[in-house]
Amino acid sequence: MEYLKIGLTLLFDPLSLFFLAVIALVSVPSAVYAIGYLKGDHSRGGTLLAWSLMAAFVLSMALVVTAGNAFLFLVAWELMSLLSYFLVVFDHKHEKSVKAGTIYIVMTHIGTAFITAAFLIIFKYAGSFEFSAFKQACLSMPGNIKDIVFIFLLIGFGTKAGIVPLHIWLPYAHPQAPSHISSIMSGVMIKTAIYGMVRFIIFILGVNSLWWGNLVLVVAIVSCLVGVIYALMEHDLKKLLAYHSVENIGIILLGVGASMVFIKMGNPVLAVFALCAGLYHLVNHAVFKGLLFLGAGAVYKATGTRNMEDLGGLIKLMPWTAATFLVGAMAISALPPLSGFVSEWLTLQAFFFGALASAGSYKIFLSVCAAMLALTGGLAASCFVKAFGITFLAMPRSDRAREAKEVSLSMKSALVAMSIFTVILGLAASVMIKILVVVSGCATGIETSGMSFTLNNFTLAPQPGTYLSVPLITLALIFAAGAGLALVRTGRKRVCEGKTWGCGYYDLDSRTEYTATAFSKPFRIAFSFFLRPYSKTEKIRESFYHVKSFKYEVFTTPVFRRYIYEPALNLIVKTAHAMKRIQPGSIHVYIAYIFVTILALVIFMGRP
Repeated sequence: MEYLKIGLTLLFDPLSLFFLAVIALVSVPSAVYAIGYLKGDHSRGGTLLAWSLMAAFVLSMALVVTAGNAFLFLVAWELMSLLSYFLVVFDHKHEKSVKAGTIYIVMTHIGTAFITAAFLIIFKYAGSFEFSAFKQACLSMPGNIKDIVFIFLLIGFGTKAGIVPLHIWLPYAHPQAPSHISSIMSGVMIKTAIYGMVRFIIFILGVNSLWWGNLVLVVAIVSCLVGVIYALMEHDLKKLLAYHSVENIGIILLGVGASMVFIKMGNPVLAVFALCAGLYHLVNHAVFKGLLFLGAGAVYKATGTRNMEDLGGLIKLMPWTAATFLVGAMAISALPPLSGFVSEWLTLQAFFFGALASAGSYKIFLSVCAAMLALTGGLAASCFVKAFGITFLAMPRSDRAREAKEVSLSMKSALVAMSIFTVILGLAASVMIKILVVVSGCATGIETSGMSFTLNNFTLAPQPGTYLSVPLITLALIFAAGAGLALVRTGRKRVCEGKTWGCGYYDLDSRTEYTATAFSKPFRIAFSFFLRPYSKTEKIRESFYHVKSFKYEVFTTPVFRRYIYEPALNLIVKTAHAMKRIQPGSIHVYIAYIFVTILALVIFMGRP
């Protein structure tokens, strides 16, 4: 490691440099996008403030991943949280922004409190805030204290990452922030929490028990499924993407948790491989989720709405936005040969190889993890069929969608750049894995110079001598596309064209189109045990026999808010009301409190 001392220690090891690269990869295109996005929406002073906050926000994230001691890390962490809060409430005239910001700032400070408590416990043994002293102290720390520190760190960083059930702030904050900030928050900021987990749990604290990895895997599976199920029900385009961030943080943690399990099992090769898969999905998600948020922002800028039920038909009016959004949708759906496919595929292989190398219940547990990841991928693909189909295909469902126009050059440039990054990260997998092996070796403390990882020597081999690889899949897809094009060209004369027919009608309009609500109905029924759906109808009658209009709305129960957060909030409010009784506002009562306290101290002072 190289340490650069400038009063407060900075750290530039492979792990820090990797996260710095991820920050730059998303922040630079988002800044270019902001040139067009902010134009015309704010005064000159407001625009200058937005740029200043964004620059400070990016610098604070860079400081988080390069801080070399815990004190500087906490200062940077708090700066990052406060600056992102100001960006969430930037549109402070909007009530939803204020509510989102309030929820976010409360949750992020709960997380910071747990991180601070964990650091103070380690400081008690280290006597210094330097990471090197922390690592040395953790070697001799009692096991039960390590367990407490691990739980504190998992809650603290898990709150920022948005793991279930600590994800409550994420679907509020990300949609309300300006879209280029949503891109950075979802693409990068929540990844600083993954940095924290890897740096402080795996590298500094060291994996003390097998149950640590098991717990991370269980949390990851729950986050994957809950995130994607809620995303399927969502009609707000940016909120849908926010729930997918919960899901993808779960996928990243599947790699991190598997690495922790393999470390404790004494399988260093698989530990490095699993962490490579997790970090690979981290950078992939940063890019394609950033791209999707920028695409959603372009739709919002052009139409003034994020509600998919009011959109449709944008592929003809906004072809650049539609094409780049499709690239992001395919990547997040893990379709080959794009980036999301490669990292999810590697994560699946880590579980399969882990199951083969394990025995007993672990073989079943790791197989279940793989099955849940596959289920998540299928549900995500369904969700983005809905998101792209309802938003960009068929006919516009509102005047705002009909009048939409393609966005400015700076916004289009950022969308195209992020799309290119998404493709490159899929096709250049072999290069990426070599880089990630170095990063994973640094994070786990495992010597990787003797390990030879390429994309193909860690693939499933159905038969000896055969293997699957991204280049081969790419060639196969290109061949299939070419064959399909040739068939279309040769068979063009046999194609008959006619009017679209629907249930006996030829003059179809947008009211006969498939809606987002209709699309999600099968999933709403399938997961009704968890979503607890209910509906509301409203009829406006001209007379008893003639209904003028009929309104039908479907809702799902916010399980975590209703059964965890609202009871906890009610308890806090009741406790506060009860405590209010001991504060009557009388100076005589307060003097009596002081007298009783002094008397108690005199009586009990010196007693063992």
